[in-house]
Amino acid sequence: MSGANGSSTWRNWAGNVTARPIREVSPASAAELADAVRRAAEDGLKVKAVGTGHSFTAAAATDGVLIRPDLLTGIRAIDRAALTVTVEAGTPLKRLNAVLAREGLSLTNMGDIMEQTVAGATSTGTHGTGRDSASIAAQIKALELVTADGSLLSCSEKENPDVFAAARIGLGALGVVTAITFAVEPIFLLRAREEPMTFDRVTSEFGELFAENEHFEFYWFPHTGNCNTKRNNRSTGPAAPPGKLSGWIEDEFMSNGLFQVVCSLGRAVPATIPSVAKISSRALSARTYTDIPYKVFTSPRRVRFMEMEYALPREAVVGALREVKALVERSPLRVSFPVEVRTAPADDIALSTASGRETAYIAVHMYKGTPYQAYFTAVERIMTAHAGRPHWGKVHTREAGYFAEVYPRFAEFTALRDRLDPERRFGNDYLRRVLGD
Repeated sequence: MSGANGSSTWRNWAGNVTARPIREVSPASAAELADAVRRAAEDGLKVKAVGTGHSFTAAAATDGVLIRPDLLTGIRAIDRAALTVTVEAGTPLKRLNAVLAREGLSLTNMGDIMEQTVAGATSTGTHGTGRDSASIAAQIKALELVTADGSLLSCSEKENPDVFAAARIGLGALGVVTAITFAVEPIFLLRAREEPMTFDRVTSEFGELFAENEHFEFYWFPHTGNCNTKRNNRSTGPAAPPGKLSGWIEDEFMSNGLFQVVCSLGRAVPATIPSVAKISSRALSARTYTDIPYKVFTSPRRVRFMEMEYALPREAVVGALREVKALVERSPLRVSFPVEVRTAPADDIALSTASGRETAYIAVHMYKGTPYQAYFTAVERIMTAHAGRPHWGKVHTREAGYFAEVYPRFAEFTALRDRLDPERRFGNDYLRRVLGD
């Protein structure tokens, strides 16, 4: 196992969180990871595992021992009879997706980026959008966890079910995940239909659009009455991926290249944002394509941003979004990034943003380097009035007292943490804030 002493600086993707650990380790197995945890305990140091740093919060920051995921990767087993795949915790989602596709398999649902490690994505509650299919963590069938005393726990509905109920979205507070077993299914095709729609139409027809599609989401462009909608539904085929040129124009030039220029202009001259937003949101055209799931669900995100996302009871989302629109219209705020709305069914994970309730998400973004606090604070006030639950990996200001109110099973999670990590070996400032001492 490679171990490095001396502090090199760790940074997250957005660049807003830095950490200077005392030492870094890159374990190549669960046994090596358990050994690193025991050694940290002997030295009286805290331990945090990092993924790819796609969280905007300091969930993974530590001044103790930083565990890097780079060597803890790969597929352990594919069980075609049970339809499961077991992967090492540091495996990037994009690698998992590619391997599964080669084997004729797929996850049922996923988020819109696939840079994250499987453990990082699931531990923070990463999700896509779905009427019936839930977050990545809700597709976990079993997981392996190194706890504070260095022991290796296997968790599933049958083994350590109380730990399994919480550790699928464990925030890194219960231990370090070393392997995950996901439910998979035979690969299928999705037909994606992207279509511009007015804000008034999307919000008034939201109930039908949600009910009629397996995966519905939409983006509203602030300072305009324009939205872009995306409906993904299973298809019998044939596959009809976007043409190379048109795909590049939509996914690379519009979504990354041109968007980067527009955001930079908006950062330099905020007054230009509303008129540019009107032009660019009107430039959208409808398109339809059919492909395997990960090629439809995910897209590259090269424009760096800050993000806040709140999960609301699904019936509250349209009213809350209208409040956000009214807020932007009556304020001096200038917002160049679209506001994203997605959904998830209720699930049974203690700290899932969709725990025990039918859910819709509102995500707000600001281009990196632009002041985001005023916008996020005002939006957060709207979200908390609707008992919103913030995404664990995105910007928010909530604390343990608030979470105890909006998560019925919050005390179940903290009691489990007291049992598994009484000395807070896996603690840090972020966990102290959101879970309490």
